[in-house]
Amino acid sequence: MSELLSVSTTGLSLGCTYALVAMGIVILYKGSSVLNFSHGSIAVFGAYVTARLTEPLGFWMAALLGIVAAAGVSLLIERLLVNRMRNAGPISMAILTIGIEIVLRTELARRIGIDILPLGQPWGTRSVVVGGAIIPWNRIITIAVTVLIVAVFLLVFRYSRWGISMRAAAEDRETAEIVGVKLGSTAMITWLAAGALAAVAGILLTGAPSSGLSPVLSTVVLRALAAAIIGGLDSITGALVGGAVVGCVEAVSVTYQNELSFLGLGVSDVGAFGVMFLVLLVRPQGLFGSKELVRV
Repeated sequence: MSELLSVSTTGLSLGCTYALVAMGIVILYKGSSVLNFSHGSIAVFGAYVTARLTEPLGFWMAALLGIVAAAGVSLLIERLLVNRMRNAGPISMAILTIGIEIVLRTELARRIGIDILPLGQPWGTRSVVVGGAIIPWNRIITIAVTVLIVAVFLLVFRYSRWGISMRAAAEDRETAEIVGVKLGSTAMITWLAAGALAAVAGILLTGAPSSGLSPVLSTVVLRALAAAIIGGLDSITGALVGGAVVGCVEAVSVTYQNELSFLGLGVSDVGAFGVMFLVLLVRPQGLFGSKELVRV
């Protein structure tokens, strides 16, 4: 029972962080029709800024500035690069974001080096015993923060002017522009929000019981792309479900890696993508994605 509770909590907390990044990927795809492959490095950038500023400013101010910095970088990518190629096809946009990812990942790896940078989370490595299972406070805080962010985001997405504009743009960009929706402003806010969500996920992923920030975090966050595709690139609900699926698959494969050794070493690293392939074979649009209709 204790092991099941521990695995469930670990899977849920990992799923929460992946869901935050996947939400950013989904809203970018809905709001600007761009599949952003550089989202993982934006999450690492937010965590990196937090790590560098924690000692002089303290964790909370450093985390706030890290989130702002990641949102700012995301906005710069949209204004300086994506916006200038707004008439390009989806393949060109995807290649552009892959190039941005390579540049950001290389530079962040150079700056971080071989060091593991602590972010100084106030709760540290403290844990609580629940039902015989030792659960780190970081897992509990991750779940609580994600629930709060998702609740606020869904309310804003449902009732705010930006949310209505983004939904209209996702349905039909040309018609939305004709009726007065400012697509440029909507895209800017969308990229800002996506960058902030990525930074929060990066900060949470570097908490206890992990040892801190290292360049490998961008590879870990890449699993959020699998989560977004599993759920459906145009579904926020799908992003949440996809994140939970990926987190649980990773937690189970790590916990029972000896029993799963017949699948080979490193099964936890590829498990998310294996599930993604299976889902795509059955539902190419993802679990909650909209099926594209083609008139013939």
